[in-house]
Order: sequence, then C-alpha cells, then structure tokens
Amino acid sequence: MTDHVYKKIEITGTSAVSTEEAVRNAIARAAKTVKNMRWFEVVETRGSIEDGAVSHWQVTVKVGFTLDN
Repeated sequence: MTDHVYKKIEITGTSAVSTEEAVRNAIARAAKTVKNMRWFEVVETRGSIEDGAVSHWQVTVKVGFTLDN
C-alpha cells in the first residue's frame, strides 16, 4: 500500500433540482482545477424557500485529494 498525504477543501454547490445535483455540480466544477480528488463528505445542507416550497438547494462538501509527489 502506498502512503498518501491528503488535503481537504470545502466547497458549496447549488441546484434548483436536488441536493444530489448540488453535490454533483460542486464536484464537477472543482474537477476543472483540482487534481487527484478521492472522496467527499457532505457537511451542511441548506435551501431557499419561496411561496411555501423549496426553490433551491445549497450543499457544502469537504473534498479530499492527494498531493502530488
């Protein structure tokens, strides 16, 4: 087994559809600039309410990635 050193960042994704899509949006955007992502952890879920209904989701995730050698 190879030893790894990980770094964590915290990002927030949004979606008008679902929490799952908010996570996917956050990870997809981070993937454009962050290499070697390995895992994520949902740390907070929030949403907006309009006219008595959920109108938007916001999900904060911690993303772990390995550092380059």
